[in-house]
Amino acid sequence: MIDLEKLSHVQGALLWLPCTILLFAGSSALYRRLNKAPIANPTLLTIAAIAMILVSGGVPYKTYFEGVAVLHYLLGTAVVALALPLYRNARRLQGRGISMASALVAGSLTSIVVGLSVAILGHASASTVLSLAPKSATAAVSMEISRLIGGEPAVTATLTILTGIIGAVAGPYVLDMLSIRAPEARGFALGVVSHGIATARAFTEGEVAGSFASLGMVLNAILTALAVPLVLRLMGYA
Repeated sequence: MIDLEKLSHVQGALLWLPCTILLFAGSSALYRRLNKAPIANPTLLTIAAIAMILVSGGVPYKTYFEGVAVLHYLLGTAVVALALPLYRNARRLQGRGISMASALVAGSLTSIVVGLSVAILGHASASTVLSLAPKSATAAVSMEISRLIGGEPAVTATLTILTGIIGAVAGPYVLDMLSIRAPEARGFALGVVSHGIATARAFTEGEVAGSFASLGMVLNAILTALAVPLVLRLMGYA
């Protein structure tokens, strides 16, 4: 039996980077074959596959992360690149300012308050409550907010990724049930509620949906950073 942990220390990026790319490519092919069913989200399938490999091989996550660090670096580049499709669809923003601002405030505050309320009703520790508050912002922002308010950034990162996956998988079904078909509305809702992972899902529906999702993701990150400390103060956690 191959000792994946020892092999990973030797091979590093030569092992884990191609492995990750191949798994994502396979997951994406399956996603397309299943007519882009949200439940077959490529990110979800890839995370599950990588987790199974790491656990079965006894490979520490730190070792894996070091092998795919280049992907973490490229993530920032990818986020900046989202400005291009948004620029191409900027004319669609005309006349939607008030409705988008209302949706942003409603979505962001609801996510914060509902998450905190569930944690409090479940008698979660103060640290867990603080870690949960910024979960709907994109990971880099939510982790920094968590650190500043006294939460655990690692816990926040896990909750943020989980929020993104749930939104990317369940969000389209919910929007379909509510008969929300406009790509602008679908994309913005997904971006506000479930940040980058759902934004990637929105792009599979089209550039317009993806553009509005990226806008929602960025605006929600800003609003979350401003709103979380205020909401926590009102709820007696600051």
